[in-house]
Amino acid sequence: MTKKKNNPDIEDSVPSLSDESAGLGTIRINHSVIAGIVRLATQSVTGVINVGGAGVVEGLTDFFSKKESERGVNVTECEDGGYEIEVRVVLKFGVDLAKTGTQVQDAIREQILSMTGNHAKIINVVIDDIKQESLDPDEDPEDSWTGPASD
Repeated sequence: MTKKKNNPDIEDSVPSLSDESAGLGTIRINHSVIAGIVRLATQSVTGVINVGGAGVVEGLTDFFSKKESERGVNVTECEDGGYEIEVRVVLKFGVDLAKTGTQVQDAIREQILSMTGNHAKIINVVIDDIKQESLDPDEDPEDSWTGPASD
């Protein structure tokens, strides 16, 4: 479906899922799949510690109310096509918040387009918290202070 130099009537277009399957039926992508793509794309950005709510209450609510792939991500389909996405993140202390948020938006936009052929029209990034990343995953952050011992 690429444009041929000899024939100007053939348009340069990327086939959508419905174009490729028009003769056989329809292909629909569940929003939980889109949410999974969003989570993986977000986690690939340097400076992102977690996708989802930062608080204990929000984490428990998300855990019990939604599937794992949907935690921290809200996906809705726009009437005119495309997706509206909200992703909640926890970022590493010290990163440029605006720059990292923009990188998250870019990563999501690229992955959604490449994997679904559909556009993410709106990508809202909500920074819920910033945390200092621990070097030892088993270490409790409250136990890591090494100030003077009290007797």
